[in-house]
Amino acid sequence: MQTLNSSSVDRSAEFRRWKAQSLSKADLSRKGSVDEDVVELVHVLNAQEQFFTTSSCAGRILLLDGSINGFEVQKQNCCWLLVTHKPCVKDDVIVALKKANGDAVLKFEPFVLHVQCRQLQDAQILHSVAIDSGFRNSGITVGKRGKTMLAVRSTHGLEVPLSHKGKLMVTEEYIDFLLNVANQKMEENKKRIGRFYNCLQHALEREAISNSHPKIKEKNNPSYTRKKKRNTEKAHGKSITEENNEELENDDDDNPGISVAIFPEDY
Repeated sequence: MQTLNSSSVDRSAEFRRWKAQSLSKADLSRKGSVDEDVVELVHVLNAQEQFFTTSSCAGRILLLDGSINGFEVQKQNCCWLLVTHKPCVKDDVIVALKKANGDAVLKFEPFVLHVQCRQLQDAQILHSVAIDSGFRNSGITVGKRGKTMLAVRSTHGLEVPLSHKGKLMVTEEYIDFLLNVANQKMEENKKRIGRFYNCLQHALEREAISNSHPKIKEKNNPSYTRKKKRNTEKAHGKSITEENNEELENDDDDNPGISVAIFPEDY
């Protein structure tokens, strides 16, 4: 038991070191700062001892000029003709397109957020917040060194080629139509960020109450309740031992939970 406690303390200390190092680093993004629409959200997450953010983007409309491989733009090898985190107008795109020499692509990229979590249980709470807020493509990864990462993502992006070898392949009317679609997606994206922020606040409040009242935490944990009930049936009125509980932890075919990807040691 002593070894387990020592390991848990060491892991918590390591997480604190990771967090301090990450938050002390300079922002290496093109913008060099956190996007306005997610500043408060990032601040709330980083203020929690169990979380810290490693990257974020509030969502943006891009016009890129470069090579395309199966409509997948390689950002590292292309020119950014236009980027905005606000609704975009046709005139701005038309002006930017005049600078295109290759294959220009209009993109809308929705909100994305990467959060390192102290332990899997913390990541699961944040994953539920993401799913409930509409970010259905969110997921958790765990590295062998113990790094638990949550990626908040959604699927309502947009990517459309507009020119080829510098020649415009669509009409201005179609560009106007595309921008209406992109701007609608931007508005929906902003609403989802607001829902994420509100759901996060409620989740943190519930977690704080649960931590101060362990019995409430057990009552509000469905998987715990199911396992305990199944264990009682299995015991047929006998006292429940830790061995029985441990056996039932592995007997959970009806509750698959969250799949976790395991990465190499140097992740």
